Parts: sequence; structure tokens; C-alpha cells
Amino acid sequence: MASASAPAPAAVAGAGGGKDDELADLVRRLVDAVALYADRLPFDLDRQKLRSLTTLAAISVTLLFAWKMLRAPQEQPRRPRRRAAPSSSNTSSRSRPGALTATDVCSSADSRAHEAVSQLFQPVNLTLEQLVRHKLSEGRRVTCRLLGVILEETTPEELQNHVTVRTSVVDVLLEIAKFCDVYLMERVIDDESEEKVLSALSEAGLFASGALIKDKVLFCSTENGRTSFVRQLEPDWHIDTSPEIVHQLARFIKYQLHISPQRQERIASNVFSSPSLEQYFGGLDQR
Repeated sequence: MASASAPAPAAVAGAGGGKDDELADLVRRLVDAVALYADRLPFDLDRQKLRSLTTLAAISVTLLFAWKMLRAPQEQPRRPRRRAAPSSSNTSSRSRPGALTATDVCSSADSRAHEAVSQLFQPVNLTLEQLVRHKLSEGRRVTCRLLGVILEETTPEELQNHVTVRTSVVDVLLEIAKFCDVYLMERVIDDESEEKVLSALSEAGLFASGALIKDKVLFCSTENGRTSFVRQLEPDWHIDTSPEIVHQLARFIKYQLHISPQRQERIASNVFSSPSLEQYFGGLDQR
């Protein structure tokens, strides 16, 4: 075995020596050619110096080409696609507890996509201020009747006996009054009813912040009087419980909110409906 492998280094050394001899022979031929060409020149030239210069130039050219060859980017061979046999892949995945199969990867990707979609379409928790601004479409003046909206009572006759402010509507009304010019109005039978209404609104804290003022609580003796108030004030929004008044004002008021316990057909495209004022501002899906 040793005698058979011994010639291999000699063969390699011979191959390397052959390449060196070829390079030396090439340089020698180049020098001889330049020297022969120098004989034809019309002036004398020292052959020894010429050989030295020519040898130096040949070596420089050789080194330059070698440097360029080394700097050239080598093209990376493409890796052939491995086609694993079904039996071997199944066997390897079963043998390794931590290995993921194609089914596991797909199910994981599906679960991540489902979670992303769920987060995208989950309800957004907006503050009351954001809800009010969104629902009122940046309106700046709002008119609102009292009976059935701000007050528990629904008829002027009830106001002669008692007046009760709906506690659930206080925060919403105060939030509207923060950035809107709010006018409250109602039809009453006598002056005592007016005093009771103003007293109840004050006790509920509606005038405490200064956003709502007593001078903007208007009273009239007829339904037409309330309609006249609204048209004169020209609000961006009017809130009422009477379908007749809402219908009459639909041509003149930009937006209206019809408060009605029963779901009714939409009177006009600019009229929205809700069972109560606070429910209308309770979410974005009631508009």
C-alpha cells in the first residue's frame, strides 16, 4: 500500500513544475521577441537592460491578470432540491419529538392569521367624548326637547306634578355641551312647570359646569312653538320624540335624532333613530 501511494506526491510536484516551466518559457519568448524587435529600431538599445525591463513588465502583467482572476466573484452553484421520500420524512418526524410536519406549520399559520383577523375586527373601545364627536359629525349646535329624552316624564301634564331627570343621560348631555351650543326646549302648561323643570335640571348638576345655562332652556305653549324655535336656531342636530315634528324639520335641519321606544321606519336619509339618547351614543353600530 505504501509503494502504491508514493508516486502521487511526485506527480503533483511534476505538474506544479510543468506549470512553472511553461510560465518561464512564455516570459522567455516574450523577451526574445522584444529583443528581436529592438534590433529593428533606428537607435541602439542595451539588450541586458531590455531583458530586465521586459521581464519585469511580463511579471507585472501576469500578476495583474492573476489579481483580476482572484477578485472575480465566483458563481455559487445552485443547490439541487431535495426530494424526500414520504416514508423517510414521516419516519424522521416521528423519531424527533421537536420536528414540525407540514400540517403543523399550516395549522400554526392559520391560527396566527385567524388571531390577526380577530384583532382587526374586534370592537374598538372609544371614550364617551370620541363617541359623541363621531355620532354628531362635528356638529356645533344642538337643539333637544326635554320630555322623553332628558326627563322621565312624557307629557306636559306630568310636569305639573313632578319632574325627574334621567340619570343615565346626564353624562351624555354634559359631554355634548362641552363642544356644542346646546338648547333645551319643551312645551309646558303653566309657569310652575317651568320652575320645576329648571329646578330639577339644576339639582341634577346640569348647570354646575357652565356648559349648559338656564337661559338656553326654552319653553313654549304649543308644538308649533317648538318647531319655530328649532327653525330659528338652525342647529346642526335636533333631537325629538315627535315623528310629526321630525318629519316637518327634515327639509330644514341637517341631522335629526328621533327618540322612540319602538323601532320605526326611517323618515328621511338625514334622520336617525334610537330608543334613547344614551343608547345612541353607546356604540357605533346604531347609527
